[in-house]
Amino acid sequence: MRCCVIMTTYNQPAWLEKVLWGFAYQCRRPDQVIVADDGSKPETLERLRALAPQLNYSLLHLWQRDEGFRKCQALNHAVRLCDADYCIFTDADCIPHRDFVAWHCHLARPRRFLSGGYNKLSMDTSTLISPEDIAAGRHCDPRWLAEHGSPHLAREAKLRHCGSRWGRALDALTTTKPSWNGHNASTWRSYILAANGFDHEMQYGGQDREFGERLTNAGIRGLQMRHRATCVHLDHGRGYATPESIAKNRAIRAETRRSVRTRADQGLAQVDEDDCQLNHFRCESSLR
Repeated sequence: MRCCVIMTTYNQPAWLEKVLWGFAYQCRRPDQVIVADDGSKPETLERLRALAPQLNYSLLHLWQRDEGFRKCQALNHAVRLCDADYCIFTDADCIPHRDFVAWHCHLARPRRFLSGGYNKLSMDTSTLISPEDIAAGRHCDPRWLAEHGSPHLAREAKLRHCGSRWGRALDALTTTKPSWNGHNASTWRSYILAANGFDHEMQYGGQDREFGERLTNAGIRGLQMRHRATCVHLDHGRGYATPESIAKNRAIRAETRRSVRTRADQGLAQVDEDDCQLNHFRCESSLR
């Protein structure tokens, strides 16, 4: 099974670099990583050009014009261009645990999507984490994080038991229902195509959940894995969040549930191929 990791980014090149290092140190490396760029300034592409030769997986950067929050369009471009059977979704501010890709691939099942978790870091910790820390796994070590600005994570079971035999038991016991989380979710590419991808009408606020609700309407059920596959979320502001966008998205989600719809009217099949610039990078490092 070929797997592709898809992540979105917007003007956060330092955070993006940390995340890409996280995928370089996976125990099961992805076959492809796609950075879906929602209109970042040139600094992001410059950072990728410098970083790519040090990585050990296939990297594709796709860029669309900055016309406001268009995460759904960026994701649909990525799904259209990926050449894998299975798609793992995250964000370019979430550094994965070293077992992240392995668990997504191990738990992939027919008629299922996977729902993973995350752990929020403070700004001090987010800034401090280095590639060396990521290589050593310190970015997901609760004790190290507690000593470096994120003490509340010392109590996080998602970090303490990630990759252990206790993770499955905790996932079975949790009362949190599986949902499609943009920072940590996966399913088969064929199911995404059948759903017509992500809804272009949706802006910030619940757009990921709406996609999962359409999958559920189509009989693709969620599987909880928040204690087995996790990541740490780097701190940042959200200037693109507005009451209007959240209200609009809530109305769309309500209609999805009411009508039990399974396909987006404006989605993957409607993407403008000319609205996307591609940069392929050769990543030939023997990094392990």
